[in-house]
Amino acid sequence: MQHDVELLILGGGCAGLSLAMQLAQHGQRAPSTLILEQRASYKNDRTWCFWGDAKTPFAQQAAHQWQTFKVVGAGQERRLDCSETPYRMLTAEQFYNAAAAALATVPQMRLKMESTVNSEPQLRQGRWHFETPEGAFSAASVVDTRPQRLPAQDGALLWQSFYGLEIACAQPVFEPSCVELMNFSAATPERVAFTYVLPLSSTRALVEFTVFAVAPFTSDALALDLQSAIAQRVKGAAFTVLRSEQGVLPMGLAGLQATGPSADPAYVRVGLFAGAARPATGYAFQRIQRWAADCGRAMANGGSPIGHPQEPALRGWMDTVFLNVVRRQPELAPQLFMALFSGVASQRVIRFLGESARLSDFVAMVWALPHRPFLRQLFSLPRSL
Repeated sequence: MQHDVELLILGGGCAGLSLAMQLAQHGQRAPSTLILEQRASYKNDRTWCFWGDAKTPFAQQAAHQWQTFKVVGAGQERRLDCSETPYRMLTAEQFYNAAAAALATVPQMRLKMESTVNSEPQLRQGRWHFETPEGAFSAASVVDTRPQRLPAQDGALLWQSFYGLEIACAQPVFEPSCVELMNFSAATPERVAFTYVLPLSSTRALVEFTVFAVAPFTSDALALDLQSAIAQRVKGAAFTVLRSEQGVLPMGLAGLQATGPSADPAYVRVGLFAGAARPATGYAFQRIQRWAADCGRAMANGGSPIGHPQEPALRGWMDTVFLNVVRRQPELAPQLFMALFSGVASQRVIRFLGESARLSDFVAMVWALPHRPFLRQLFSLPRSL
């Protein structure tokens, strides 16, 4: 027996559940929806961070927020005020609980854990047909959030790899009022590396070691660097590991595929490997929330799903040039980032990172950066996004 739904969401991660929560807000107007998630259960295994005021999506649910952050590198330390738009941290546990509560209010939407399609959906007579462990289904529309398989070397201009541990120390060793956004390690020709610290109290923090490179790094490859970063901060104090998180993000995707098989407008690809992440930073959470609101509104009004919007031309061009410079000369990265954070007012930097930059902000960014490496890049043939 075949079951019919209006919408199939492949993947119950950040993008899939964000869309589901937006659809749930429309109540009875929400399409009948099946969400397939391959994990057996959700764990508190990641965090999402963003700058935002009280009206920013999920700002009120954020577990922690900070009004100051610092960047350290090239022999300098720069502290920036972000009190107008605090830096906020949302835990996976909070996000998944919010999704479960939203879905419980809409009976025509169902999340199925430990499940996926047995084979790729097939378009027949205007509907997408697919098999699951529960049987055969068809859907009018498909939103596919699964990671696309990209070659490690050429799938992105750079890859951002990170590995972190949340630790509890026996003594107060952290500065709880200030995020350590980027603390650069010694520059090398192969990679850009820095430590990222989210202090949750004077004795507890999430410490991550992050690398930008032309190929992804595994958590095992980052483990020794992370241990060293933690040792530098705890200064011999005993500590307990509470949890870990890790990930790999594409920065500047090549061959981006936003549509599904047969280029049918009713099948869209979204998520980190389909344009959700900001190319130059890897930040994706608020971009996903904006897309989910737009897509949910379109579908509640009877339309087809929509993918992530095209990157604005100026921002996309600047990101591409910047990533190409870092790709070709990673040893320059600490100097470039320190010039950016030291030479531009904090709110301009935050607007740029948070994607609400004005033309004057872009001009300030260009003026603050050292010109020679970027001029060389402009006269070469940069790859496009």
